[in-house]
Amino acid sequence: MELGDHFFRRESGRLVAALTRIFGVHNLALAEDVVQDAFCRALEVWKVRGVPDNPAAWLMAAARHRALDVVRRERTARTFAPELTRWLESEWTLAPVVDESFTSAVIRDEQLRMMFSCCHPSLPEEAQIALILNVLCGFGASEVATAFLTSRAAVEKRITRGKKALANAERLFDLSDDDFGARLASVRAALYLLFNEGYHSASSETAVRAELCDEAIRLTSMLLETEATAEPATFALAALMCLHAARLPARLDAHGDLSSLPDQDRSRWNRALIDRGLALLEQASCGSVATAYHLEAAIAAVHAGSPSIASTNWDAIVELYDRLLKLTPSPVVALNRAVAVAQRDGPDAGLAAIRAIPDADRLRDYPFYPAAIGELELRRGDAASAARAFAAAVGLARNPLERRFLERRLRTAETTSHPAPAGPA
Repeated sequence: MELGDHFFRRESGRLVAALTRIFGVHNLALAEDVVQDAFCRALEVWKVRGVPDNPAAWLMAAARHRALDVVRRERTARTFAPELTRWLESEWTLAPVVDESFTSAVIRDEQLRMMFSCCHPSLPEEAQIALILNVLCGFGASEVATAFLTSRAAVEKRITRGKKALANAERLFDLSDDDFGARLASVRAALYLLFNEGYHSASSETAVRAELCDEAIRLTSMLLETEATAEPATFALAALMCLHAARLPARLDAHGDLSSLPDQDRSRWNRALIDRGLALLEQASCGSVATAYHLEAAIAAVHAGSPSIASTNWDAIVELYDRLLKLTPSPVVALNRAVAVAQRDGPDAGLAAIRAIPDADRLRDYPFYPAAIGELELRRGDAASAARAFAAAVGLARNPLERRFLERRLRTAETTSHPAPAGPA
């Protein structure tokens, strides 16, 4: 049996959570060192003896034994988790406390507390997400940098700042704390952004970005397992993630290039994820308030239930975007609404809706703003204007796949502008 990076990342988050409960959040670096030591030991032993039938249990046992050694060796020189200190000082209670920390229920609870702690209000959102990926998901700084298409130095700075905030907090966030509601909203927002980072560039040159979607879904599912965090908005967030992720297999065409929604082979959409998303959306409807997550999930559900672009209920989608704009005014939402208007009422109506976006200057660096204009100009027969718009979009492309996709659209517009001369009759 071969184990990939994904296995070690997942186990890293679980083990760090267990060890942080014992050592205290101020000793997070020590917990990470113990996990790394367990991984190195595993690679040495498994290379000789082979991978055990239950590698996760093997790692758990190795980390548990190492934790006992660390506490015994350093309990006179180092402080550990304040709430466990008196239990760690006695050999009679040390082993039972450590054993309890490695049970599935406790690990789940500690991962949840860690997730809330990573979303400290003093941290900007990009630092919160980097911290979640590093601590809870086991991504190294270089992997996070690759996922966010930024420099390793920038990511290391974010992670360092985040870990300082954790250490200064002295303990992990408790779900009984007074600001639970506000922190839960921050957690959902961070997971939403984490998913979007993966989804909107999930077809990048590296598989790491697709894993961001997987991790966002996994962590959101963890919120659904706890009564206090399983609110209707959480179900709606999980629903929209599943419904969008269902389309990922069709995001690339047969040549490995990005495929737009109208061109996607819908038979490749993940039916199981669609069914799960629809079920989650049904559970999300038990509340009295429709959040942005509800509306976005509802839009995704309309797409998921449509066999083609032509058969899509664009009236429903435009209406949902109208409600979403009132709830969370955003130029990106307005742009998406304009595209839906164009599908319902034609390209001229779509272009008018784009021109009516009040804060369109905020989209000046967004490649799919000029790309949307290019598509509509092409549909209305103005290939020259379409080519200019696509050329602008190419200049804003954020990764090679986006660039290739937009260059193809540019070539289409240029070919339409300058048709080949007719051949001999």
